[in-house]
Amino acid sequence: MKKVVLTIALLLSFVRFFGQTLVRYGNQTISREEFIRAFRKNNMNVKPSEKAYRDYLKLYIRYRLKVQAALDEKLDTLAGQKTDLQNFKSQIADQYINDESSLNRMAKEAFLRSQQDLRISYIFVAAAKNASPADTARAWKKIQDAYRALGNHKDFGETAVEFSEDPFAKTNRGDIGYITVFDLPYAMENIAYGLGRINNQGQPVSSVSRIEGGYVIVKKTAERPGWGRIRAAQILVAFPYQANDQAKEETRRRADSIYQAIQAGSDFGSLAKKFSGDNLSFQLGGILPEFGIGKYESGFEQTAFGLKKDGEVSQPYASSFGYHIIKRIARKPVSSQADQKVLNEWKEKIKADPRVAVSKKEMLQTIIRQTHFKEYLPAGKILWDYTDSALQNKKPSADPSINGQTVLFEVPGKKYRVEDWIAYRKSLKAAPNLTNGKKNEDLLDMYRQTIAFQYYKDHLELYNPDYARQLTDFRDGNLLFEIMQRQIWNQASADSIGLKKYFDAHVEKYWWKPGADAIIFNSPNLPAAQKLTSRLASNLGDWRKQVDSFGGQIQADSGRFEWKQIPGHGNTEPASRFTEYVSTEPAKNAANAVQFAYIVRKYPSAQPRNFEEARGLVISDYQNELEEKWLEVLKKKYPVVIYEPVFQSLPK
Repeated sequence: MKKVVLTIALLLSFVRFFGQTLVRYGNQTISREEFIRAFRKNNMNVKPSEKAYRDYLKLYIRYRLKVQAALDEKLDTLAGQKTDLQNFKSQIADQYINDESSLNRMAKEAFLRSQQDLRISYIFVAAAKNASPADTARAWKKIQDAYRALGNHKDFGETAVEFSEDPFAKTNRGDIGYITVFDLPYAMENIAYGLGRINNQGQPVSSVSRIEGGYVIVKKTAERPGWGRIRAAQILVAFPYQANDQAKEETRRRADSIYQAIQAGSDFGSLAKKFSGDNLSFQLGGILPEFGIGKYESGFEQTAFGLKKDGEVSQPYASSFGYHIIKRIARKPVSSQADQKVLNEWKEKIKADPRVAVSKKEMLQTIIRQTHFKEYLPAGKILWDYTDSALQNKKPSADPSINGQTVLFEVPGKKYRVEDWIAYRKSLKAAPNLTNGKKNEDLLDMYRQTIAFQYYKDHLELYNPDYARQLTDFRDGNLLFEIMQRQIWNQASADSIGLKKYFDAHVEKYWWKPGADAIIFNSPNLPAAQKLTSRLASNLGDWRKQVDSFGGQIQADSGRFEWKQIPGHGNTEPASRFTEYVSTEPAKNAANAVQFAYIVRKYPSAQPRNFEEARGLVISDYQNELEEKWLEVLKKKYPVVIYEPVFQSLPK
């Protein structure tokens, strides 16, 4: 028992002594975490076991030794290697420049909001961000008057008609129907989903809130479980232009006739192509893009989502456009589990939505904190006066506190001066859409973001471990190819004497197994194969010309093959079944193409290959021999030590 305890204690002390180093080669190490990550990445369908780990560790050590040899030869400094790495960085950097914590938070928020649809009414008074103080004061007074009216128990719809500057408020009384996540601007969505639940005390109403473009008051009038999304098709029997009651009645009768035809078995898609007045969908048999709530008017959505099963068709539904006959194709309910796959889908939607700006602002703060970004902005209007003068090509007023060399921002290794800021402002003249309505403070904030994000992007490997690992994997893969090309592949191919010597020493390996000289044809389908066969029956010697006549549809290869390489060889001895100058039966290969062959000459027994016939096999085997000899050299140069206690701690 004491021996067992002592063994365990020694094992634990070894693990602590060696830390998490699994392998040491020369003065380099492979950590336990690095190996586990590589194993899982390259053995996704392999169950972890001691044997699986041992087998992969041998391969991984060989890989690391070769890469280290490439680094020691400074192959990473080659112009081609540098260019490839820089191009790769440019391709993948943007996907890492986001604030994962804020994206994760917003994804969970979107998931939770998707569980509930809200019916919303609102009152809106316009006040642009760059509005004059007088216009802003007018808007503020008007929205406050509306809020006081509601506080005096005035009906919300009547208040919307009186005060709201939404052009539809006169007809919809502020009611915009049901909404879900992504249907409203993010600021307004936050207000709507921030309202309390509807209870016996009434329907909750927000306070006055500032959003982009003005002020709003939001009311929640109903709530229900989220409806999700749906794929549907429609036939729109449209009203004629300025239709009177008689024309509308005739439209209804036509829609009813089409509906009855569908019920009697007529094809919905064919009828849509013939009768639908929806110019965007009729050519597709009426099929609409997948949609959720908030896309179409509420009656259309109610009708579509009201269909109980796939394939069900609604009775004609009247809208302001005409009569709609809707067919349900597939219903996609709201995801009920916030697993990683679902959250990743929400994150992708957030990245494509304007609300991603919120995440970018949080990311900016993260970048400023991580990179030790520093600001040295002068007080007051000094910078703005200097900027305006420079942009108007006027000499700035003499002020000892500012000149072109004055530092505004600093990141590690670089300072951004007033002259850099002026150059940035001048560059914006070519893009007035970026500057319209923006104040100097807004443009300086854009400049700050540009500097911070560019520095972070250029040095991302210092701040993002996943990005750094991906760069390292790409670099090491390129280095492996480069050094294998130099040390093994080129050498083996060019060493004619070595190849011949290797062949002579191993000639017994290079025998032809029983087979045949044959022409193997690959055809995309059986009719083309049969057509070619009929043409070749009278003149096989003309096979190249006949193959060319198919315009690249059919490929052919001639040479000596073993029976297992010839289509239709089966599991029995094929020599007696195949006849010379007669095609084999067409057979489908793994790529679903049709293959057949013409047997030109049979070789019923094994025969030795000459050097030229075996050259490809010899090169491959010779490369393997050179590689093994090279690895022996590398193992002496970088002695390998495997720390067994750490290996035994790998998760099984």
